[in-house]
Amino acid sequence: MAKNTLEERAALQNRLDQLKGARGGDADARKAWFEAVYQQANGDAAQIPWAEQRPKSEFLDWLQNHKPAKSCMRALDVGCGLGDNTKALQDAGYQATGFDLAKTAVGWARQRFSGSGAEFLEADLFALPARWQGAFALVYECYTLQALERAQRPQIIAHLADLLTPAGTLLVLSRYCEEPAADEAQQRPPWYLSEKETQLFKQAGLVEQNRQMTMVERPDGRSYQHILLELKK
Repeated sequence: MAKNTLEERAALQNRLDQLKGARGGDADARKAWFEAVYQQANGDAAQIPWAEQRPKSEFLDWLQNHKPAKSCMRALDVGCGLGDNTKALQDAGYQATGFDLAKTAVGWARQRFSGSGAEFLEADLFALPARWQGAFALVYECYTLQALERAQRPQIIAHLADLLTPAGTLLVLSRYCEEPAADEAQQRPPWYLSEKETQLFKQAGLVEQNRQMTMVERPDGRSYQHILLELKK
């Protein structure tokens, strides 16, 4: 898998920043932005900034130690993108469903993993199917919350909690900060999950079981903190 040079990454980011909804907005604006990003990629994953075409290492390590007790246990991948995390859930023994609000992303994921047994669906995190309520033993959320404005997060976290079976697990992977930056309103996403916001999960009826903090180094020399939160209903 070829990686973009720093110059190519900067040019790509600049182009995507010109699209409507790039710096936030309501649910419709963000949906239109994500769909435009996938459409304009024209089948080239290098044109999707967050598409690494492999699951996160922290997620794979967690799956190694948390095999499903039964093959019928269902797992949901939130904002599945090109489908790598959904495929990892299926490979780990879960009955995996991945969903994304971008129709093009869902079609792309289906094509990539057509024989995997994983299910890929188009759905909106703000209006999820009623049949999903209480249906999943494991829900995995990677980088979706950090793409949403902070005012939207309490509602979405409550939606995620509602998806879980009794004693189900919510696993959240996000960039993390103790406090949001003072100039955050002028910045583009991602907007890091703050320590104060981790309390929103408790308000949604979830209990924090574990957290793992890691420092990630970027090719351009910058670094940022990751948090992997494991929460139980």
